[in-house]
Amino acid sequence: MSAISTSSIARDRLPGLDGLRALAIVLVLAYHLFPGLAPGGFIGVDVFLVVSGYLITALLVAEHRAHGRIALGRFWGRRARRLLPALVVVVGATSAVAAMIGGDVLVGIGWQLAGVLTFSSNWWSIAQGSSYLDQTSPELFRHAWSLAVEEQFYLVWPLLVIVLLLLPLRMLRVGLPIALALASAAAMAVLAGDPAIDPAPASIAYLSTLTHGFGLLLGAGLALAAEPLGARASTTRTPAWAADLGALLAVAGLVSLASVLSIDAAATYRGGLVGATLLTAVLIACLAHPAGRAARIADAPLPGWLGERSYGLYLWHWPVLILLGAALPSVDRVGEQSWMLGLAALGITVPLAAASYRYLEQPVRTRRMDAALRGKLGWALPRRIALIVGTGLALLGLIAGAAVAVVRAPAESQAEAFIAAGQAALDAAGADELSPAVPLRVPMTERGPAPPDQAPLPGGDQIIAIGDSVMLAAAPQLQARFPGIAIDAAVSRQMRQAPEILRALARKGQLRPIMIIGLGTNGSIDAATLHEMRAILGPDRLLVLVSAQAPRGWIPGVNASLVAFADDYRDVVIADWRGAIAPRLELLARDQVHPGSAGGRIYTGAIEVALQQLVDLPAPVDYDANPELQRPR
Repeated sequence: MSAISTSSIARDRLPGLDGLRALAIVLVLAYHLFPGLAPGGFIGVDVFLVVSGYLITALLVAEHRAHGRIALGRFWGRRARRLLPALVVVVGATSAVAAMIGGDVLVGIGWQLAGVLTFSSNWWSIAQGSSYLDQTSPELFRHAWSLAVEEQFYLVWPLLVIVLLLLPLRMLRVGLPIALALASAAAMAVLAGDPAIDPAPASIAYLSTLTHGFGLLLGAGLALAAEPLGARASTTRTPAWAADLGALLAVAGLVSLASVLSIDAAATYRGGLVGATLLTAVLIACLAHPAGRAARIADAPLPGWLGERSYGLYLWHWPVLILLGAALPSVDRVGEQSWMLGLAALGITVPLAAASYRYLEQPVRTRRMDAALRGKLGWALPRRIALIVGTGLALLGLIAGAAVAVVRAPAESQAEAFIAAGQAALDAAGADELSPAVPLRVPMTERGPAPPDQAPLPGGDQIIAIGDSVMLAAAPQLQARFPGIAIDAAVSRQMRQAPEILRALARKGQLRPIMIIGLGTNGSIDAATLHEMRAILGPDRLLVLVSAQAPRGWIPGVNASLVAFADDYRDVVIADWRGAIAPRLELLARDQVHPGSAGGRIYTGAIEVALQQLVDLPAPVDYDANPELQRPR
């Protein structure tokens, strides 16, 4: 596809533009609203970035060729009219609703608003340590990072285009943005590291304009390599059927990537996102074929309608989803209920985006609203006054809603408060001082007389519990139920860290007869790690594995791995925290991860049930001493 038709770009369009935007927004909506449907649907943002880089560069080059210069003020004014009105309405309206709901949804709303309104959300998020990979307690305007990246590009790139157009060779003009794109992609691959080990660098790499700007730059390079604007690419040697086939394969490739990529996988940052941008560039080239049918299909009524409203759909869908989750804390954000929440969010988002496009975005973009306010449409004076007053009152209402949200914002989230209470309980008990290992014993005073068919539970001085922030939040309840229990819990801890923790305890002689492991909330696990833990503990210790509960995609796999591992050992049991808390999600913090006091009692109860299973186990059969018994396979 050596030639790219650009005549339609002079009309602020490119062939198949609306179809491309429709594909991008469908991928994003599938990713956010319907967990598991498109685990890599975040690449829809990268499709948007390539299209934006291509379109903006093509418009700048067309203006320069038509007039011999680029009017930067007019360019930035057009971008402002395109983006700001809908953004201001979404921010003000959703902030007001968030202020009415209150609680966690308002945490950090001040810096979020500062980031959104200055188009620097990505840098604010990085500075605040907010992780894009953490989906348990997302910010109301987290999705504004991509708008920030685009606007920063719009601010700087026109200046560079003016310089590039002074270069005599097209190869040089095209080579610079392509070289910058390669540098950006390489920087992402290096900085991101392995998100499974440490997600913080990957989040920075994802949000940073410097490391996630390659899509915009690739699109810009593609525009600079195109035929002169206004000229029809009629001399292309590529047959139309080949262009159409290329477009089909590019779409199939994007859908495939959306099906297999994951936001927490190293492959995403080491080629996955780059692959999405390359496929988008191929798709743009194929759609531009003058005789191809792909562009006409892409601009059919349905994709055309979605593409035209894609900006509004993107703006509204995320805050609507977050506000619904905040208003309905008992709805499980994993599984079937999460899809119902997504359907509700979609049902609200579509009409809001349609109304925004018809009554706000188009009137402002085409200057019809400006003409009405100036009295150039022949409207009667009362109608003009009503429009002016209504617009003013709406702006005041939006500003007031945002202000109330900032005033009502709590200093910390509910989850942070629960975790802090758990840490305080551990600090008060001197949790860092573990006593030496004691022999397994079962004091009868622990629970009073046990039922005749149950053995009494062991004392807390025979138990060590190792966990993450979920166990940390439940620490006061564990201490109350099992006095003397040793708890080693930390925020963001993963299962892969458990073997080294156990080795350190073993070297100090501090392993106890019963081990409780509550990890799995913060990442996937593998069987090798579990078997390594079991080998460190040896055959004389009992092991309780706590199942994981969180609205995260890896949780079902984590729990399945725990169950499969426990099935291999008679002295390993599962404390079914997930099953116990699932009917009572309202007892968790708004992130649906961390328990408060009532949730902590359920957490402790799940462990108590598992411990009872262990102490009720019959004594193991000595097959060597009883050769007449058949050893099970």
